[in-house]
Amino acid sequence: MNAFAASAHARPDAHELLDLVTRLSAQYGDRAVTTHAVRDQHSHGEGLADAALPDVVVYPHTNEEVAGIVALCHAARVPVIPFGVGTSLEGHVAALYGGVCIDLSRMDRMLEVNTADLDCRVQAGVTREQVNAELKGTGLFFPIDPGANATIGGMASTRASGTNAVRYGTMRENVLGLTVVTADGRIIRTGGRARKSSAGYDLTRLFVGSEGTLGVITEIQLRLYGVPEAISAAVCQFADLEGAVNAVITAMQTGIPVARIELLDDVQMEACIRYSKLEGFAAQPTLFFEFHGSAQGVAEQSAHMQAITAEFGGGTFEWATQPEDRTRLWKARHAAYYAALALQPGKQAFATDACVPISRLADCILETKADIAMTGLVAPIVGHVGDGNFHLVVLFDPASPEARASAEGLAKRVSHRAIGMGGTCTGEHGIGMHKLDALVEEHGEAVELMRTIKRALDPLNILNPGKTVPLSEVR
Repeated sequence: MNAFAASAHARPDAHELLDLVTRLSAQYGDRAVTTHAVRDQHSHGEGLADAALPDVVVYPHTNEEVAGIVALCHAARVPVIPFGVGTSLEGHVAALYGGVCIDLSRMDRMLEVNTADLDCRVQAGVTREQVNAELKGTGLFFPIDPGANATIGGMASTRASGTNAVRYGTMRENVLGLTVVTADGRIIRTGGRARKSSAGYDLTRLFVGSEGTLGVITEIQLRLYGVPEAISAAVCQFADLEGAVNAVITAMQTGIPVARIELLDDVQMEACIRYSKLEGFAAQPTLFFEFHGSAQGVAEQSAHMQAITAEFGGGTFEWATQPEDRTRLWKARHAAYYAALALQPGKQAFATDACVPISRLADCILETKADIAMTGLVAPIVGHVGDGNFHLVVLFDPASPEARASAEGLAKRVSHRAIGMGGTCTGEHGIGMHKLDALVEEHGEAVELMRTIKRALDPLNILNPGKTVPLSEVR
Protein backbone atom coordinates (compact mmCIF):
# COMPACT_ATOMS: atom_id res chain seq x y z
CA MET A 1 0.00 0.00 0.00
CA ASN A 2 1.08 3.57 -0.68
CA ALA A 3 1.10 6.37 1.85
CA PHE A 4 1.71 10.09 1.83
CA ALA A 5 1.98 12.97 4.23
CA ALA A 6 3.49 16.32 3.36
CA SER A 7 4.75 17.26 6.78
CA ALA A 8 7.84 16.90 8.91
CA HIS A 9 6.30 13.94 10.69
CA ALA A 10 7.07 10.34 9.80
CA ARG A 11 5.05 8.87 6.97
CA PRO A 12 2.56 6.20 8.03
CA ASP A 13 3.79 2.73 7.29
CA ALA A 14 1.90 -0.23 5.84
CA HIS A 15 0.67 -1.26 9.30
CA GLU A 16 -0.87 2.15 9.96
CA LEU A 17 -2.61 2.07 6.59
CA LEU A 18 -3.86 -1.42 7.23
CA ASP A 19 -5.24 -0.27 10.57
CA LEU A 20 -7.06 2.60 8.84
CA VAL A 21 -8.56 0.28 6.23
CA THR A 22 -9.63 -2.12 8.98
CA ARG A 23 -11.38 0.70 10.86
CA LEU A 24 -13.12 1.89 7.71
CA SER A 25 -14.29 -1.65 6.94
CA ALA A 26 -15.61 -2.09 10.47
CA GLN A 27 -17.49 1.22 10.33
CA TYR A 28 -18.82 1.12 6.74
CA GLY A 29 -19.03 -2.62 6.05
CA ASP A 30 -19.35 -3.50 2.38
CA ARG A 31 -19.24 0.21 1.52
CA ALA A 32 -15.47 0.13 2.15
CA VAL A 33 -14.08 -1.83 -0.80
CA THR A 34 -10.51 -3.04 -1.36
CA THR A 35 -10.97 -5.32 -4.38
CA HIS A 36 -8.59 -4.59 -7.24
CA ALA A 37 -11.38 -4.18 -9.80
CA VAL A 38 -13.10 -1.41 -7.84
CA ARG A 39 -9.83 0.31 -6.97
CA ASP A 40 -8.78 0.20 -10.62
CA GLN A 41 -12.14 1.68 -11.67
CA HIS A 42 -11.41 4.63 -9.37
CA SER A 43 -7.78 5.07 -10.44
CA HIS A 44 -8.33 7.32 -13.47
CA GLY A 45 -10.89 9.46 -15.24
CA GLU A 46 -11.81 9.62 -18.92
CA GLY A 47 -8.55 11.19 -19.95
CA LEU A 48 -5.29 9.29 -20.22
CA ALA A 49 -5.68 5.90 -18.58
CA ASP A 50 -2.57 6.26 -16.41
CA ALA A 51 -3.82 4.38 -13.40
CA ALA A 52 -2.84 5.24 -9.82
CA LEU A 53 -4.86 3.05 -7.47
CA PRO A 54 -6.26 4.08 -4.09
CA ASP A 55 -5.88 1.63 -1.22
CA VAL A 56 -9.59 1.57 -0.44
CA VAL A 57 -12.79 3.03 -1.90
CA VAL A 58 -15.51 4.16 0.53
CA TYR A 59 -19.11 5.03 -0.41
CA PRO A 60 -20.60 7.47 2.15
CA HIS A 61 -24.28 8.42 2.32
CA THR A 62 -24.19 11.59 4.44
CA ASN A 63 -22.11 14.67 5.21
CA GLU A 64 -21.34 13.21 8.61
CA GLU A 65 -19.98 10.01 7.09
CA VAL A 66 -17.72 12.00 4.75
CA ALA A 67 -16.50 14.02 7.72
CA GLY A 68 -15.81 10.84 9.68
CA ILE A 69 -13.76 9.35 6.84
CA VAL A 70 -11.74 12.52 6.35
CA ALA A 71 -11.11 12.87 10.10
CA LEU A 72 -9.70 9.33 10.21
CA CYS A 73 -7.47 10.06 7.22
CA HIS A 74 -6.32 13.32 8.79
CA ALA A 75 -5.32 11.53 11.98
CA ALA A 76 -3.43 8.88 9.99
CA ARG A 77 -2.02 11.40 7.46
CA VAL A 78 -3.38 9.39 4.54
CA PRO A 79 -4.51 10.98 1.25
CA VAL A 80 -8.19 11.57 0.43
CA ILE A 81 -9.32 11.61 -3.21
CA PRO A 82 -12.94 12.68 -3.90
CA PHE A 83 -14.61 10.84 -6.81
CA GLY A 84 -17.88 11.51 -8.67
CA VAL A 85 -18.34 9.41 -11.81
CA GLY A 86 -14.83 9.72 -13.19
CA THR A 87 -15.48 11.91 -16.24
CA SER A 88 -12.64 14.39 -15.68
CA LEU A 89 -9.87 14.62 -18.26
CA GLU A 90 -6.78 15.97 -16.49
CA GLY A 91 -5.99 13.17 -14.04
CA HIS A 92 -7.96 14.71 -11.16
CA VAL A 93 -9.00 11.39 -9.59
CA ALA A 94 -5.76 9.41 -9.85
CA ALA A 95 -4.56 8.37 -6.38
CA LEU A 96 -0.95 9.39 -6.96
CA TYR A 97 0.09 8.43 -3.43
CA GLY A 98 -2.55 5.81 -2.69
CA GLY A 99 -4.93 6.50 0.14
CA VAL A 100 -8.73 6.61 0.47
CA CYS A 101 -11.01 7.33 -2.47
CA ILE A 102 -14.32 8.81 -1.31
CA ASP A 103 -16.90 7.90 -3.96
CA LEU A 104 -19.79 10.36 -3.58
CA SER A 105 -22.05 8.77 -6.21
CA ARG A 106 -24.45 7.38 -3.58
CA MET A 107 -25.06 10.87 -2.21
CA ASP A 108 -27.51 11.42 -5.04
CA ARG A 109 -30.56 13.19 -3.60
CA MET A 110 -32.18 16.46 -4.60
CA LEU A 111 -32.53 18.01 -1.16
CA GLU A 112 -34.82 20.95 -2.01
CA VAL A 113 -36.22 22.85 -4.97
CA ASN A 114 -37.30 26.45 -4.45
CA THR A 115 -39.24 27.28 -7.60
CA ALA A 116 -40.21 30.80 -6.50
CA ASP A 117 -36.57 31.70 -5.89
CA LEU A 118 -35.12 29.78 -8.84
CA ASP A 119 -32.68 27.66 -6.84
CA CYS A 120 -32.20 24.13 -5.55
CA ARG A 121 -29.90 22.22 -3.23
CA VAL A 122 -28.42 18.86 -4.24
CA GLN A 123 -26.01 16.30 -2.89
CA ALA A 124 -22.67 16.06 -4.65
CA GLY A 125 -23.43 12.75 -6.37
CA VAL A 126 -26.46 14.08 -8.29
CA THR A 127 -25.70 14.23 -12.02
CA ARG A 128 -26.54 17.14 -14.31
CA GLU A 129 -29.06 15.05 -16.26
CA GLN A 130 -30.71 13.96 -13.01
CA VAL A 131 -31.14 17.60 -11.96
CA ASN A 132 -33.05 18.47 -15.12
CA ALA A 133 -35.07 15.25 -15.05
CA GLU A 134 -36.27 16.08 -11.53
CA LEU A 135 -36.98 19.70 -12.51
CA LYS A 136 -39.20 18.61 -15.38
CA GLY A 137 -42.64 20.12 -14.99
CA THR A 138 -41.45 23.00 -12.79
CA GLY A 139 -40.72 25.33 -15.70
CA LEU A 140 -37.10 25.54 -14.55
CA PHE A 141 -33.83 24.05 -15.75
CA PHE A 142 -30.12 23.98 -14.89
CA PRO A 143 -28.09 25.05 -17.94
CA ILE A 144 -24.51 23.98 -17.26
CA ASP A 145 -23.82 20.99 -19.48
CA PRO A 146 -20.32 19.57 -19.93
CA GLY A 147 -20.51 16.81 -22.51
CA ALA A 148 -20.41 14.00 -19.96
CA ASN A 149 -23.20 13.31 -17.48
CA ALA A 150 -20.96 14.49 -14.67
CA THR A 151 -21.91 14.83 -11.01
CA ILE A 152 -22.71 18.30 -9.71
CA GLY A 153 -19.99 17.90 -7.06
CA GLY A 154 -17.41 17.12 -9.72
CA MET A 155 -18.63 20.00 -11.86
CA ALA A 156 -18.27 22.40 -8.95
CA SER A 157 -14.84 21.02 -8.10
CA THR A 158 -13.52 21.59 -11.62
CA ARG A 159 -15.44 24.83 -12.30
CA ALA A 160 -17.07 23.13 -15.29
CA SER A 161 -19.03 24.88 -18.00
CA GLY A 162 -20.06 23.51 -21.41
CA THR A 163 -22.07 24.49 -24.45
CA ASN A 164 -24.39 26.95 -22.67
CA ALA A 165 -21.61 28.94 -20.99
CA VAL A 166 -21.72 31.78 -23.51
CA ARG A 167 -25.26 32.64 -22.33
CA TYR A 168 -25.51 31.28 -18.77
CA GLY A 169 -21.92 31.28 -17.50
CA THR A 170 -19.97 28.53 -15.75
CA MET A 171 -20.32 26.75 -12.41
CA ARG A 172 -18.61 29.77 -10.82
CA GLU A 173 -21.62 31.96 -11.63
CA ASN A 174 -24.23 29.31 -10.88
CA VAL A 175 -23.21 27.98 -7.47
CA LEU A 176 -24.79 30.01 -4.67
CA GLY A 177 -23.41 28.01 -1.75
CA LEU A 178 -21.71 24.80 -0.70
CA THR A 179 -21.39 22.29 2.10
CA VAL A 180 -17.74 21.29 2.40
CA VAL A 181 -15.81 18.87 4.61
CA THR A 182 -12.46 20.41 5.55
CA ALA A 183 -9.13 18.59 5.74
CA ASP A 184 -9.53 17.94 9.47
CA GLY A 185 -13.09 16.62 9.15
CA ARG A 186 -15.20 19.68 9.97
CA ILE A 187 -18.45 20.37 8.09
CA ILE A 188 -18.85 23.98 6.96
CA ARG A 189 -21.39 25.84 4.84
CA THR A 190 -20.43 28.66 2.50
CA GLY A 191 -22.63 31.18 0.73
CA GLY A 192 -26.40 30.83 0.90
CA ARG A 193 -29.54 31.40 -1.15
CA ALA A 194 -29.30 35.16 -1.57
CA ARG A 195 -28.25 36.30 -5.04
CA LYS A 196 -25.53 38.53 -3.62
CA SER A 197 -23.66 39.04 -0.37
CA SER A 198 -20.88 41.24 0.99
CA ALA A 199 -20.39 39.16 4.13
CA GLY A 200 -16.75 38.16 4.54
CA TYR A 201 -14.48 36.28 2.18
CA ASP A 202 -16.14 34.54 -0.76
CA LEU A 203 -15.33 30.99 0.32
CA THR A 204 -17.78 29.53 -2.18
CA ARG A 205 -15.68 30.80 -5.09
CA LEU A 206 -12.54 29.54 -3.36
CA PHE A 207 -13.80 25.97 -3.24
CA VAL A 208 -15.41 26.04 -6.70
CA GLY A 209 -12.59 24.96 -9.01
CA SER A 210 -10.27 23.76 -6.24
CA GLU A 211 -10.42 20.19 -7.63
CA GLY A 212 -10.75 18.52 -4.23
CA THR A 213 -7.48 19.98 -2.92
CA LEU A 214 -9.00 22.32 -0.29
CA GLY A 215 -12.06 20.37 0.87
CA VAL A 216 -14.57 17.71 -0.12
CA ILE A 217 -17.74 19.25 -1.56
CA THR A 218 -20.82 17.32 -0.38
CA GLU A 219 -23.78 19.64 -1.15
CA ILE A 220 -24.32 22.40 -3.71
CA GLN A 221 -26.87 25.24 -3.85
CA LEU A 222 -27.58 25.88 -7.54
CA ARG A 223 -29.01 28.80 -9.46
CA LEU A 224 -31.86 27.77 -11.80
CA TYR A 225 -33.42 29.43 -14.86
CA GLY A 226 -36.83 29.54 -16.46
CA VAL A 227 -37.24 27.33 -19.53
CA PRO A 228 -37.21 29.71 -22.55
CA GLU A 229 -40.49 30.32 -24.36
CA ALA A 230 -38.85 29.43 -27.68
CA ILE A 231 -35.75 27.41 -28.54
CA SER A 232 -34.33 26.91 -32.02
CA ALA A 233 -31.14 25.17 -33.08
CA ALA A 234 -29.36 25.39 -36.40
CA VAL A 235 -26.30 24.09 -38.24
CA CYS A 236 -24.22 26.17 -40.64
CA GLN A 237 -21.28 24.79 -42.64
CA PHE A 238 -18.33 26.72 -44.01
CA ALA A 239 -15.80 26.19 -46.77
CA ASP A 240 -12.91 27.00 -44.41
CA LEU A 241 -12.14 27.18 -40.71
CA GLU A 242 -11.14 30.83 -40.76
CA GLY A 243 -14.58 31.90 -42.02
CA ALA A 244 -16.35 29.90 -39.31
CA VAL A 245 -14.25 31.36 -36.49
CA ASN A 246 -14.49 34.92 -37.78
CA ALA A 247 -18.28 34.59 -37.96
CA VAL A 248 -18.27 33.72 -34.25
CA ILE A 249 -16.00 36.64 -33.37
CA THR A 250 -18.26 39.08 -35.22
CA ALA A 251 -21.39 37.66 -33.59
CA MET A 252 -19.91 38.09 -30.11
CA GLN A 253 -18.65 41.59 -30.83
CA THR A 254 -22.09 42.50 -32.20
CA GLY A 255 -23.72 41.34 -28.97
CA ILE A 256 -26.13 38.73 -30.34
CA PRO A 257 -27.33 36.83 -27.21
CA VAL A 258 -26.81 33.35 -28.63
CA ALA A 259 -27.27 30.54 -26.09
CA ARG A 260 -24.83 28.17 -27.78
CA ILE A 261 -22.19 28.48 -30.51
CA GLU A 262 -20.18 25.31 -31.03
CA LEU A 263 -17.38 24.88 -33.57
CA LEU A 264 -16.42 21.54 -35.12
CA ASP A 265 -13.51 21.49 -37.55
CA ASP A 266 -13.57 19.25 -40.62
CA VAL A 267 -11.95 16.31 -38.79
CA GLN A 268 -14.34 16.49 -35.85
CA MET A 269 -17.32 16.87 -38.17
CA GLU A 270 -16.27 13.77 -40.08
CA ALA A 271 -16.02 11.90 -36.77
CA CYS A 272 -19.52 13.01 -35.70
CA ILE A 273 -21.03 12.15 -39.09
CA ARG A 274 -19.68 8.62 -38.78
CA TYR A 275 -20.32 8.09 -35.06
CA SER A 276 -23.67 9.85 -34.62
CA LYS A 277 -25.03 9.24 -38.13
CA LEU A 278 -25.39 12.95 -38.95
CA GLU A 279 -26.64 12.36 -42.44
CA GLY A 280 -26.92 15.22 -44.90
CA PHE A 281 -23.85 17.08 -43.65
CA ALA A 282 -20.37 17.35 -45.14
CA ALA A 283 -17.03 16.95 -43.37
CA GLN A 284 -16.44 20.71 -43.32
CA PRO A 285 -15.91 23.28 -40.58
CA THR A 286 -19.31 23.64 -38.94
CA LEU A 287 -21.07 25.83 -36.39
CA PHE A 288 -23.91 24.55 -34.19
CA PHE A 289 -26.17 27.31 -32.84
CA GLU A 290 -29.00 27.48 -30.33
CA PHE A 291 -31.18 30.53 -29.70
CA HIS A 292 -33.28 31.04 -26.53
CA GLY A 293 -35.96 33.62 -25.78
CA SER A 294 -39.36 34.74 -26.97
CA ALA A 295 -40.50 33.62 -30.41
CA GLN A 296 -39.86 37.10 -31.77
CA GLY A 297 -36.49 37.36 -30.05
CA VAL A 298 -35.33 34.00 -31.39
CA ALA A 299 -36.37 34.99 -34.90
CA GLU A 300 -34.43 38.26 -34.65
CA GLN A 301 -31.32 36.57 -33.23
CA SER A 302 -31.28 33.92 -35.92
CA ALA A 303 -31.79 36.47 -38.72
CA HIS A 304 -28.83 38.53 -37.48
CA MET A 305 -26.71 35.40 -37.17
CA GLN A 306 -27.55 34.23 -40.70
CA ALA A 307 -26.50 37.62 -42.09
CA ILE A 308 -23.14 37.35 -40.32
CA THR A 309 -22.42 33.76 -41.39
CA ALA A 310 -23.29 34.60 -45.00
CA GLU A 311 -20.74 37.42 -44.89
CA PHE A 312 -18.03 34.91 -43.96
CA GLY A 313 -18.94 32.25 -46.49
CA GLY A 314 -21.36 30.20 -44.43
CA GLY A 315 -24.00 28.07 -46.12
CA THR A 316 -27.72 27.97 -45.48
CA PHE A 317 -28.96 27.20 -41.98
CA GLU A 318 -30.27 23.70 -41.37
CA TRP A 319 -32.89 24.13 -38.64
CA ALA A 320 -33.84 21.89 -35.72
CA THR A 321 -36.85 23.40 -34.00
CA GLN A 322 -38.54 20.25 -32.69
CA PRO A 323 -37.29 18.94 -29.31
CA GLU A 324 -36.35 15.54 -30.74
CA ASP A 325 -34.32 17.14 -33.55
CA ARG A 326 -32.48 19.43 -31.12
CA THR A 327 -31.80 16.49 -28.83
CA ARG A 328 -30.29 14.52 -31.72
CA LEU A 329 -28.10 17.47 -32.71
CA TRP A 330 -26.75 18.19 -29.23
CA LYS A 331 -26.36 14.53 -28.42
CA ALA A 332 -24.02 14.34 -31.41
CA ARG A 333 -22.09 17.35 -30.10
CA HIS A 334 -21.83 15.91 -26.61
CA ALA A 335 -20.57 12.63 -28.08
CA ALA A 336 -17.75 14.42 -29.93
CA TYR A 337 -15.07 12.96 -27.63
CA TYR A 338 -16.21 9.39 -28.24
CA ALA A 339 -16.64 10.13 -31.95
CA ALA A 340 -13.03 11.31 -32.08
CA LEU A 341 -11.83 8.13 -30.36
CA ALA A 342 -13.74 6.07 -32.94
CA LEU A 343 -11.74 7.66 -35.78
CA GLN A 344 -8.75 5.48 -34.90
CA PRO A 345 -9.77 2.42 -32.84
CA GLY A 346 -7.01 1.26 -30.53
CA LYS A 347 -5.53 4.72 -30.11
CA GLN A 348 -5.62 6.67 -26.86
CA ALA A 349 -6.61 10.30 -26.53
CA PHE A 350 -4.85 13.21 -24.88
CA ALA A 351 -7.65 15.74 -24.44
CA THR A 352 -6.80 19.35 -23.72
CA ASP A 353 -8.47 22.74 -23.84
CA ALA A 354 -7.54 26.41 -23.89
CA CYS A 355 -9.40 29.72 -23.83
CA VAL A 356 -8.41 33.08 -25.30
CA PRO A 357 -9.93 36.56 -25.63
CA ILE A 358 -12.47 36.43 -28.44
CA SER A 359 -10.39 38.74 -30.67
CA ARG A 360 -7.52 36.21 -30.67
CA LEU A 361 -9.66 33.14 -31.26
CA ALA A 362 -9.01 32.87 -35.00
CA ASP A 363 -5.26 33.31 -34.53
CA CYS A 364 -5.10 30.66 -31.82
CA ILE A 365 -7.21 28.06 -33.63
CA LEU A 366 -5.55 28.53 -37.01
CA GLU A 367 -2.05 28.35 -35.51
CA THR A 368 -3.08 25.23 -33.62
CA LYS A 369 -4.49 23.68 -36.79
CA ALA A 370 -1.13 24.28 -38.52
CA ASP A 371 0.70 22.83 -35.52
CA ILE A 372 -1.42 19.66 -35.72
CA ALA A 373 -0.55 19.29 -39.40
CA MET A 374 3.17 19.54 -38.57
CA THR A 375 2.94 16.68 -36.05
CA GLY A 376 1.11 14.32 -38.40
CA LEU A 377 -1.25 13.39 -35.56
CA VAL A 378 -5.04 13.22 -35.82
CA ALA A 379 -6.41 15.83 -33.44
CA PRO A 380 -9.97 17.06 -34.02
CA ILE A 381 -10.83 20.57 -32.83
CA VAL A 382 -14.15 21.29 -31.15
CA GLY A 383 -15.08 24.18 -28.97
CA HIS A 384 -17.45 26.45 -27.08
CA VAL A 385 -16.14 29.24 -29.25
CA GLY A 386 -18.71 31.80 -28.14
CA ASP A 387 -16.55 32.35 -25.05
CA GLY A 388 -13.19 31.72 -26.73
CA ASN A 389 -12.83 28.14 -25.50
CA PHE A 390 -11.77 25.23 -27.71
CA HIS A 391 -10.64 21.63 -27.24
CA LEU A 392 -8.30 19.17 -28.90
CA VAL A 393 -8.64 15.41 -28.76
CA VAL A 394 -5.14 14.26 -29.72
CA LEU A 395 -5.07 10.61 -30.82
CA PHE A 396 -1.85 8.63 -30.45
CA ASP A 397 -0.54 5.06 -30.31
CA PRO A 398 -0.20 4.13 -26.61
CA ALA A 399 2.49 1.56 -27.49
CA SER A 400 4.74 4.28 -28.92
CA PRO A 401 6.58 6.54 -26.44
CA GLU A 402 7.45 8.83 -29.34
CA ALA A 403 3.78 9.22 -30.32
CA ARG A 404 2.80 10.01 -26.74
CA ALA A 405 5.60 12.54 -26.41
CA SER A 406 4.42 14.17 -29.64
CA ALA A 407 0.83 14.33 -28.33
CA GLU A 408 1.92 15.81 -25.01
CA GLY A 409 4.15 18.31 -26.81
CA LEU A 410 1.23 19.45 -28.95
CA ALA A 411 -0.97 19.91 -25.88
CA LYS A 412 1.76 21.92 -24.11
CA ARG A 413 2.15 24.19 -27.13
CA VAL A 414 -1.59 24.84 -27.17
CA SER A 415 -1.39 25.97 -23.53
CA HIS A 416 1.68 28.13 -24.20
CA ARG A 417 0.06 29.67 -27.27
CA ALA A 418 -3.15 30.55 -25.42
CA ILE A 419 -1.28 32.09 -22.48
CA GLY A 420 0.82 34.14 -24.89
CA MET A 421 -2.36 35.55 -26.41
CA GLY A 422 -3.68 36.72 -23.05
CA GLY A 423 -5.71 33.57 -22.46
CA THR A 424 -5.55 30.57 -20.17
CA CYS A 425 -4.19 27.04 -20.38
CA THR A 426 -7.62 25.66 -19.51
CA GLY A 427 -11.10 27.11 -19.89
CA GLU A 428 -12.93 24.26 -18.20
CA HIS A 429 -10.98 20.98 -17.91
CA GLY A 430 -8.93 22.20 -14.96
CA ILE A 431 -5.27 21.73 -14.01
CA GLY A 432 -5.32 18.26 -12.44
CA MET A 433 -1.86 16.75 -12.68
CA HIS A 434 -1.18 17.46 -16.37
CA LYS A 435 -1.02 21.27 -16.43
CA LEU A 436 0.96 22.16 -13.33
CA ASP A 437 3.79 23.70 -15.39
CA ALA A 438 1.29 25.68 -17.45
CA LEU A 439 -0.29 27.04 -14.26
CA VAL A 440 3.08 28.44 -13.19
CA GLU A 441 3.64 29.94 -16.66
CA GLU A 442 0.20 31.55 -16.58
CA HIS A 443 0.11 32.89 -13.02
CA GLY A 444 3.76 33.36 -12.07
CA GLU A 445 4.24 34.71 -8.55
CA ALA A 446 0.52 34.31 -7.79
CA VAL A 447 1.11 30.55 -7.59
CA GLU A 448 2.95 31.09 -4.30
CA LEU A 449 -0.22 32.63 -2.86
CA MET A 450 -2.13 29.56 -4.06
CA ARG A 451 0.41 27.40 -2.23
CA THR A 452 -0.11 29.49 0.90
CA ILE A 453 -3.87 28.91 0.74
CA LYS A 454 -3.35 25.17 0.20
CA ARG A 455 -1.01 24.88 3.17
CA ALA A 456 -3.33 26.91 5.39
CA LEU A 457 -6.41 24.79 4.66
CA ASP A 458 -4.65 21.45 4.24
CA PRO A 459 -1.35 21.61 6.17
CA LEU A 460 -0.79 17.85 5.93
CA ASN A 461 -1.49 17.85 2.16
CA ILE A 462 -3.90 14.93 2.37
CA LEU A 463 -6.55 16.38 0.04
CA ASN A 464 -5.96 15.12 -3.52
CA PRO A 465 -2.18 15.62 -3.29
CA GLY A 466 -0.18 16.26 -6.44
CA LYS A 467 -2.98 18.14 -8.21
CA THR A 468 -3.96 21.70 -9.13
CA VAL A 469 -1.17 23.66 -7.40
CA PRO A 470 2.48 22.50 -7.51
CA LEU A 471 3.95 22.58 -4.02
CA SER A 472 7.51 23.84 -4.28
CA GLU A 473 8.68 22.21 -1.09
CA VAL A 474 7.63 19.61 1.46
CA ARG A 475 6.12 21.29 4.48
